[in-house]
Amino acid sequence: MTADTGATCVAKGMPSRSAAIRTAASGAGSGAPGTKEMVWIPGGTFLMGADEFPDARPVHSVTVKGFWMDEHEVTNAEFARFVSATNYVTVAERPLNPADYPGVPAEQLVPGSAVFTPPAQKVSLANPLQWWEYVKGASWNHPNGPKSNLVGHENEPVIHVSYEDATAYAKWAGKRLPTEAEWEFAAQGGKGNRTYYWGNELKPAGKWIANIYQGDFPAHNTTEDGFAGVAPIKSFPANPYGLYDMDGNVWEWCQDLYRPDYYSKSPKSDPQGPTDSYDPEEPGAVKHVQRGGSFLCSDQYCIRYKAGSRGKGEISSGSNNLGFRCVREK
Repeated sequence: MTADTGATCVAKGMPSRSAAIRTAASGAGSGAPGTKEMVWIPGGTFLMGADEFPDARPVHSVTVKGFWMDEHEVTNAEFARFVSATNYVTVAERPLNPADYPGVPAEQLVPGSAVFTPPAQKVSLANPLQWWEYVKGASWNHPNGPKSNLVGHENEPVIHVSYEDATAYAKWAGKRLPTEAEWEFAAQGGKGNRTYYWGNELKPAGKWIANIYQGDFPAHNTTEDGFAGVAPIKSFPANPYGLYDMDGNVWEWCQDLYRPDYYSKSPKSDPQGPTDSYDPEEPGAVKHVQRGGSFLCSDQYCIRYKAGSRGKGEISSGSNNLGFRCVREK
C-alpha cells in the first residue's frame, strides 16, 4: 500500500461529520480590521501544483496579486474574542437535525466533533474510522470533549472549526479566507516549487522544522518534534515571508471549492476556484480545499504536507487537526 491513497489519507478527506456520527451511533466587520500580526505577500508568478498527486496536476503557472496574510493560524484566544463579541455558536456546538441522519437514534444525535484517538495496537490503514472518534461535546473550546478546556492552550491554533465557522470569523475580522493559489504562493516563500515548502530535505541539519507525525501511525507517536498534537503558534521557524506553520500543525481552510480536475482549466491570473464542488469519493458532499497538512501527516501514512498537495473537507465538518488563517487585500 502506498503512503497516500484515497482510502487512508486524512488530507484527502477526514471522515465527514455525517460518517463519524453514523459510525459512533452503530455579526460582520466588527473585529478591529487591520494588519497587526499579518505579513505582506508581494504577489508574483509561480508554478502551482505537484506531479506526485493526481488532483494537483498539471503543475501550471499562476500569477497572484499582493495581499496581507496572518503570520500564524487563528488562535484559541483570537477565536474566543470573536465568540465573546458576537455570541457565535460553531457548527460543532449546534443541535443536530434528525432528518439529516435517518436511521440514527435520536439519543445519539448530540453535538460534537471528530477527535483523533489512537488505537492501542497496530491497525490496517485502510479505514480511518479506526482512529477517528466522534466525541460528543467536543468543540473549539472543549477540544477533547466536555471535560477538557482551553486553559494553557490559548496560544494554540483554534480547532474543530467548520468552513462556515472560519468564514464567519474572517468576516468579523474584516478579512477573508485565502484562495488556494494565494495560500500556495505564500507557502513557497518566494523559493519556488520544492519537495517541501521549507526545501528538499525532510530534516534539514537533522532537525524537525514542522509539526508532523513521527513513529508508527496511528498507534505509536514518538513525538521527536516535541509535540503529540497541536503545537502553539511559532513553535517552528517561519518561512522567508515570515509565515509560521505553512507545513503541518493543522490543516487550513481555503475559500476555493474542491474539484480534483480544476487545475486542468484553472485561470492563469488569481484563480478563485471552481464554481461547484465535486469529490468522486463522496459525490453528494460540498467540499472546500484545505492546505498544509497537520500533526497527523507522515511519510508512512499521509504525505500531503508536501509542497503542492491538496486537502479537502466537507463544509460542516471539523476535527482536532483543522484550523485556518486569514488574508486581506489592503
